[in-house]
Amino acid sequence: METRSAAAIAVGVRAGECSAAEVARAALDRVAARDGALHAFLEVFEDRALARAAEIDRRRAAGETLGPLAGVPVAVKDNMCLAHGRTTAGSRMLEGYRSPFSATALERLEGAGAVIIGKTNLDEFSMGSSCEHSAFGPTRNPWDVSRVPGGSSGGSAAAVASGMVPLALGSDTGGSIRQPAGLCGIVGIKPTYGRVSRWGLVAYASSLDQIGPLARTVEDCALCLSVISGFDPLDATSSREPVEDWALGRRPGRIVVGVPGFARAAANDPDAWAVFEGLLASLASAGVEVRDIGLAHADHAIAAYYIIAPAEASSNLARYDGVRYGRRAALPAGASLDDLYTRTRAEGFGREVQRRIMLGTHVLSSGYYDAYYLTALKTRRLIKGDFDAAFAGGCDAVLMPTTPGPAFALGEKLADPLAMYAEDLYTVGANLAGLPAISVPAGFVERGGARLPVGAQLVGPAWGEGALLRVAGVLEEAAALGAPIAGA
Repeated sequence: METRSAAAIAVGVRAGECSAAEVARAALDRVAARDGALHAFLEVFEDRALARAAEIDRRRAAGETLGPLAGVPVAVKDNMCLAHGRTTAGSRMLEGYRSPFSATALERLEGAGAVIIGKTNLDEFSMGSSCEHSAFGPTRNPWDVSRVPGGSSGGSAAAVASGMVPLALGSDTGGSIRQPAGLCGIVGIKPTYGRVSRWGLVAYASSLDQIGPLARTVEDCALCLSVISGFDPLDATSSREPVEDWALGRRPGRIVVGVPGFARAAANDPDAWAVFEGLLASLASAGVEVRDIGLAHADHAIAAYYIIAPAEASSNLARYDGVRYGRRAALPAGASLDDLYTRTRAEGFGREVQRRIMLGTHVLSSGYYDAYYLTALKTRRLIKGDFDAAFAGGCDAVLMPTTPGPAFALGEKLADPLAMYAEDLYTVGANLAGLPAISVPAGFVERGGARLPVGAQLVGPAWGEGALLRVAGVLEEAAALGAPIAGA
């Protein structure tokens, strides 16, 4: 059975045209056949998935109403707690941890009829842009297994792009849904901060983290987002903003998208930029008004992000001390409590996580707080003001590339953290501003005989997911019709 869209599977299962058991079995078979080359999954729940699918079929046979994701196989990033299997966050620190509860987003998925197939690989504690920082080995890009899938939700992106599942959940702190979606040629959306509950999400940076879907179409992302969104009393940052059925429906009328000048100035890959220019031409031909805009403080977004996020990570990861839960180092007799803390954290955290904890602790320390952390918070507010001004000036969305270029080679940027951080150039602004943003496939470039996808990103106003998804649907059509293959 070939991979169909999540929407088509749900319709087929509800109508009895196919069984949830058949769909689940086919997905599990694809994982068994394809994941050996990719390492997208850390754990597969075969028995649980088949039992859940059988229960869905039983309910349909009994005439019960099935949910909007009935029988849809879903992969879940392994930083979301599930009361089954392990929740590792890609770290030795949580290697054997089993959560006693499930994240709200996962409870809503299963309540809508989804079948969770397994947990996917990620950069440790979501700290990375390539899915190479997992304690359990890297994930590879389905388009070229010598290249990265992007990060930190690289396992989820690879699982969808390879056709193992039609839908996956990731989390996005600075681009961790959109960046791998762009590099793997699929769709990924980060909702407005507070739109989706963070209860049960292993924290990286609490003022930036958001859960969102990855899929092969905008329609499937819209379907999933409608299911997982909504107020949750267990999450103090959860919003009571009403949740709609974000099915795409009719095409919006007049559309205005703004292209920021910094995106042009920062473009350093001619082939990828040629794809983006081709997409702009296709949008103009489709009647979309493309307008040049300024985001005056966008150049400072990376610096602000890599102060704020590590500062919050330093605080959040202090709980992993070898006492409360997670890894506990073995110590010789007579060792002190400080020895326990030091050895546990040295053994449990990888190099990139240690780097960010040290950076975050430094910017929060006495004498540096005002110069670094407070300045970054002020810059964050200015970045949000720039986006607000663009929307107030008539733009329906801000459009830019998702990444500076296509997927890079495994190992290419591991020794250069600044080069790795620069991969987030176009994505961190939406997180700092708390705005919804979506990556849509824009076209392909040729590199070393491989055809590699690149993505285009739309950022919309707060709580404007419905309009953003409809504009993304137009972008999806324009890319399919006209985006060129550079270098071909």
